[in-house]
Order: sequence, then structure tokens, then C-alpha cells
Amino acid sequence: MNYYEELDLNNIPKHVGIIMDGNGRWAKNRNMPRTFGHKEGTKRVIEIVEAAYKINIKSLTLYAFSTENWKRPDEEISKLMDLLAFYIKSQLEKIKKNNVRIKVLGDYSVFPHTIVKLIEYALQETKSNDRMILNIGLNYGGQSEIVRAAKMICKEVIANKINIDDIDTENFKNYLYTKGQDDLDFLIRPSGELRVSNFLLYQLAYSEFYFSNLLWPDFHENEFYKAIYDFQKRNRRYGGL
Repeated sequence: MNYYEELDLNNIPKHVGIIMDGNGRWAKNRNMPRTFGHKEGTKRVIEIVEAAYKINIKSLTLYAFSTENWKRPDEEISKLMDLLAFYIKSQLEKIKKNNVRIKVLGDYSVFPHTIVKLIEYALQETKSNDRMILNIGLNYGGQSEIVRAAKMICKEVIANKINIDDIDTENFKNYLYTKGQDDLDFLIRPSGELRVSNFLLYQLAYSEFYFSNLLWPDFHENEFYKAIYDFQKRNRRYGGL
């Protein structure tokens, strides 16, 4: 089935997040090194970003590198950095042309200097774009994000910039990396794993979840539209009737 043709384009989730999982297993199944899976996974990133753009998703958040990924072998981490650089260099002009804004969730300052400069260049070049926001989670963890927000609030309270009683669940969002964006409507996780892995913990309070047994390199455009089609059949009640 061509799921794009089945979509209701008036009922598209505003904010979609994807935990891109399964690159290593995909490569292992082919007797190839894990880095080969990451390279193929980068192709899916390009494909799925274009698919999201096509149906006017406002924010797409991709979990690229978590705070826990530093536990991986140095060679694999180095290859992931190379692929990040390749993605930015090869796609930035297209991203700019299509009015997409790149934002980074996480502390990317700990990355190699050349990668940091490349990220900052991409952020600067796209900062005025407003057709779609492409959030990339880099050295990101949901718990760390919440702690970071709490520290920012504490500093402002101590400096008498805000009153502690004015903090509620809505304005707390102003201290998150996703400030100004809608909460996560839809979380997609390929690879067969059934967990959120420290991803957007505050933003996914009322998210719909979609789990696929496909590994990320096999998660093509039609599979993405299949997930959106599934989302459109759900009744979101937000705790009501």
C-alpha cells in the first residue's frame, strides 16, 4: 500500500520524534561492521527528513547521539562524527533552500572542534528559516535536559528575574531545548525495542507511541507514512473522555 496516498493531510502531527535505532544490528545481519550500518542509516535520515517536509510536519526531532553513546568504542564514535559532518556538508544547501531550521538538542560543545564549528555554522545559516524545524539530538539525554532547565530556573530566581511561584508546567518549557515548539505528538521507534531511552522525557507526556520491528536502515519513506497513517486513526483524549 502507498500510505502517502492514504494520509489525511489536514491531520498531520505537528511534532514527530524518532529514535533511530538498529544500525549496528542491521550491519551485523550482513556480516558488516557497525559503522556500515550507521552509513546506511544516514541515508534514511535524508529520506525521512524529506518525507516529513513533504507532509508539512512542523518539528521533526531525531535522536542521533545520546549522552549514553559515549560508552561505545572510540572508532565507532569517530565514524558517527564523520557521518554527522557529512550530513551537514552534503545537505545544508538543500536545507537552507527549503526553509528548514536546524536546532541542536544537547551539549554539542564537547564534540571535536571541527564538528562544533560546523554545527554552529549550520545553526547560524538556518536560524531565520521557519517552514520546518529539524531538531537533532546530539549528546542529548532527557533527564539531563530537565536538570539543565531546573538549574536555569534556580539562577533566575536567585537573581530575582522570576518569582518561583510563577513557574508551572507550561513556562517550564521555556527552559527546555525545544522552547517555542509544540510538545511531542508522536514518537516513532524502529528496531523492535519498546522503551523511550531517555528521549524528550518532558515533551512526550501525551505523545502517541509507534514501535516497529524494522531496523532503522530499513525504515523507508513508506514506513514513515504508515506510522503517520496509524497515528491518524487514534483518538487522543489528553486525560479526558
